[in-house]
Amino acid sequence: MIKRVKRRYLLLKIDSTAAVEEGDLKDTVWNAVTRLFGEYGASQAGLYFVKYDREKKEAVVRCSLKALKMVHASIASIIRIRSEPAVIHVLRVSGTIRALSRKSD
Repeated sequence: MIKRVKRRYLLLKIDSTAAVEEGDLKDTVWNAVTRLFGEYGASQAGLYFVKYDREKKEAVVRCSLKALKMVHASIASIIRIRSEPAVIHVLRVSGTIRALSRKSD
């Protein structure tokens, strides 16, 4: 029997004076995970960017449950996005996107 992968969704808030593009955010998060936990850790994270709102500077990211602490620590270590000072805050964590959007309202 194949075991289903449990996932968690993180609501991120980007705190930066500069405009942040979706591609730059993806690269920054991936690089942070790789820098802290290596290629193996990044492969275990199962990161997937669900959506990004450029105006609100909010993003929803999916990761595996077993890598949640790893991803959270990696996001907390980010201090720059494309050489511009920036901080990313994890506002909420949920098991479903629906519950995440309900909590954020």
